[in-house]
Amino acid sequence: MPDFKKYIRFDGRMVIVGFGSIGQGVLPLFLRHIEMNAKQITVITADEAGRAEAEAFGIKEFRVDPITIENMDAVLAPLVGPGDFVVNLSVDVSSIALFTFAHKRGALYLDTCIEPWPGGYTDPTISPSLRSNYALRERAHALRPEFAGGPTVVLTHGANPGMVSHFVKQALLNIARDTGVETAVPKSRAEWGALARTLSVKVIHIAERDTQVCAHPKARGEFVNTWSVDGFLSEGCQPAELGWGAHERHWPVDGHRHNFGCDAAIWLERPGCTTRVRTWTPGEGPFHGFLITHGESISLADYFTVRENNLLAYRPTVHYAYHPCDDAVLSLHEYNGKNQEMQKKKRLMVDEIVDGVDELGVLLMGHAKGAYWFGSHLSTHQTRDLIEHNSATSLQVTIGVLSGVIWALENPKAGIVDPDEIDFARIMEISTPYLGDVVGAYSDWTPLQDRAVLFREDIDTNDPWQFKNFRVV
Repeated sequence: MPDFKKYIRFDGRMVIVGFGSIGQGVLPLFLRHIEMNAKQITVITADEAGRAEAEAFGIKEFRVDPITIENMDAVLAPLVGPGDFVVNLSVDVSSIALFTFAHKRGALYLDTCIEPWPGGYTDPTISPSLRSNYALRERAHALRPEFAGGPTVVLTHGANPGMVSHFVKQALLNIARDTGVETAVPKSRAEWGALARTLSVKVIHIAERDTQVCAHPKARGEFVNTWSVDGFLSEGCQPAELGWGAHERHWPVDGHRHNFGCDAAIWLERPGCTTRVRTWTPGEGPFHGFLITHGESISLADYFTVRENNLLAYRPTVHYAYHPCDDAVLSLHEYNGKNQEMQKKKRLMVDEIVDGVDELGVLLMGHAKGAYWFGSHLSTHQTRDLIEHNSATSLQVTIGVLSGVIWALENPKAGIVDPDEIDFARIMEISTPYLGDVVGAYSDWTPLQDRAVLFREDIDTNDPWQFKNFRVV
């Protein structure tokens, strides 16, 4: 075995809740880069998927015991105590309930999204505003005073949300360097907001294009994806959400503000899995992505907000623009055509992937050089050379989980934190060896490029950041 770097020693117990593609993919990273052994890890999951993979790494405690409101304390209490770590990679298990439990037991916690109990994303009797990631984040943040100085709770630290927050900070420093703006590395939220404002960054897309293909194309009645089908569809059925910039002058016809919280984001009266947006990556060029709600759309917009005399002075518009692999797009088209009725079969693509790239990064627009994309260009073949049990998509998530866990162990009394609030340089140091080609590319592309050619559109082509009539596509 190669002599991999151990970043930190961990002597406690670790409970991994949920063991789908991300749990299976992060396990070898934990054992490779944290000084611990498999006997310290217990897996609690909803089914037998992943048992063979866990046992191959020496995991003895693999329990099929789905966590519910009723049994959470009874299942976890014997496994979690002071100094232990709960890693939540599940669906349908409330993140807030789980990290509250961990806090009371003196344990650290990390998740990749703020998950509700079953129905929290889709119950039609609940207002769409309250089914949003904005609402989930506000509920989590409401506990910050109570948790301050206590065991660290790292919210939403996978690829996106998670890694992309650190990409944004590195991208801002790169743009400043390339446009002649002298700056030290900001040390506070206020300084980061001031830098983004000085650079005139108006829009941030989390722009992702997945081109991975497998040997067995999608069949009728089947949903195929390169990461969790259930996770993708649960977030896709939430209302489309985006951080709403201070420069925006025209209101979406179906847009709504929330009547509570930080007011950094809005929601649209439609699911993200049916809402398309224009974006750009270096490998693909222009394309249509789905405006899937993600925590970073809200946390980044909130983090970079600048207020003067309690009035909003600056905030970028932020949203996810996701083109999943082509088989997943076909799956989503079939799913939406049945009015969001799930197909009878689900298939996760990992070992059967034969080629392709997941190009995940952040596209910052409006500054002096137009548009700048910074992120990870990770191929299937690079992934297999780096680590087992991962696709390119899952590795971009699992390295975010690993780096977030290491940061939490290094900072065990930080209370509740968003990705935007932790040391981006440390996260990039740990993660970069697993990101494939880390790319920065400038472009003159704007969302108005080649618009109004076949048909007239009511847009101002002289200002790509101001729409006379806001249209999502």
